[in-house]
Amino acid sequence: MLLFVIAMMCASGAQLDDWARWRGPFNTGMARGEAPVSWSDGKNVAWKTPIPGRGHSSPVLWGDRIFLTTAAPVEGAAQSTPLVEHRFLVLALDAKTGKVLWEREATKATPHEGYHARYGSFASNSPVTDGKHVYAFFGSRGVYVYTLDGKLVWQKQFPPMRMRMGFGEGSAAVVEDDTLILNFDQLKGSYILALDKNTGEQRWRVARNNSDSWAPPLVIEHGGRKQVVVNAPGKVRSYDFKTGEVVWEAGPIGANAIPAPVKYNDIVIAMSGFRDPNLLAIKLGKSGDLSGTDSILWTNQRSNSYTPSPVLSEGKLYFISDNGVLSCFDAATGKAYYQQRLPGPVNFKSSPVGVNGRLYLASEEGDVLVVKMGEQFEVIGKNTLADQMFIATPAVAGGSMYLRSTSALYCIRDK
Repeated sequence: MLLFVIAMMCASGAQLDDWARWRGPFNTGMARGEAPVSWSDGKNVAWKTPIPGRGHSSPVLWGDRIFLTTAAPVEGAAQSTPLVEHRFLVLALDAKTGKVLWEREATKATPHEGYHARYGSFASNSPVTDGKHVYAFFGSRGVYVYTLDGKLVWQKQFPPMRMRMGFGEGSAAVVEDDTLILNFDQLKGSYILALDKNTGEQRWRVARNNSDSWAPPLVIEHGGRKQVVVNAPGKVRSYDFKTGEVVWEAGPIGANAIPAPVKYNDIVIAMSGFRDPNLLAIKLGKSGDLSGTDSILWTNQRSNSYTPSPVLSEGKLYFISDNGVLSCFDAATGKAYYQQRLPGPVNFKSSPVGVNGRLYLASEEGDVLVVKMGEQFEVIGKNTLADQMFIATPAVAGGSMYLRSTSALYCIRDK
């Protein structure tokens, strides 16, 4: 049966791991294959499935299954405050029909602190799957590992995190080889944790001397050595994948570091866009503190992303500011091809995704702008779903785009 499923996926042009993790199959925000260019409430919406509760985690897929998380107040709980008992849920949906295949209550708990009233949720950490298990990470509420059919394999709880202004948690889980990597950046006591993905046994834990951030780890390889790169206020750091030993660090990175780093050839690019914004293009190969050295190839302080993570494609870096300025840079040299304000008003918390030469930008206003990728700025489409708001990042697989709004999951597919 498994061989038949694989054969059918290949025949349709899709691959099983088309969108198994938050930034797609290449960790760059780029998708394989195709996606629709135009849609509306009455056009190219294959299905719409309401999602209970509140969650800004992005969907991930394996084959014909979609996995996502949410948190719903228990029945009868007061709605005037988020600090009531919640059910922390993991859902699996059929990618073709939107039917909920299974729902599991990972835990039931009353959170110790809230989240940003507009942009936060108790389920903002995006899950990840390796095709055998789905890893649902709820930050302070723990990590829960299920088979693709919904059987709990193992779980692990963690001490409560404390975040700036009670803005909430939201770093995506990362799986590489047989290791699960979780980031616990917070106001005090930040650390990064590596677990055996099959058992939950701790492999290493390293304290981090930075305050809270929301950036997920990025696993890279250079010179035959795997590293785990994590963006954070002050400095971006790289850790040895096997031991957790610091390989290199570089700064400055401004406050509230949220965008995920990306890798282009032997360059890592990390940025911040809040207070004291900065973008660093860091050449790999040296160890220690690389701040202010010739390992910093180029920087940028104008219109950086505050929340969305960048897209990297064909040597070009695309990033969007929260208030709608889209930038395209040469990833190797830092040459700016353009920095252009999008027609609006448009505001962004969702990260852009790239598909076959097009950039898709899902906004708070419920619009998804489509921009031609390349050195010249060109908007080629605007798609609106009524009364929606997009905080979660879209997923793309098998020619379909999966858009999670604040109330539902949509499948956008050419009909």
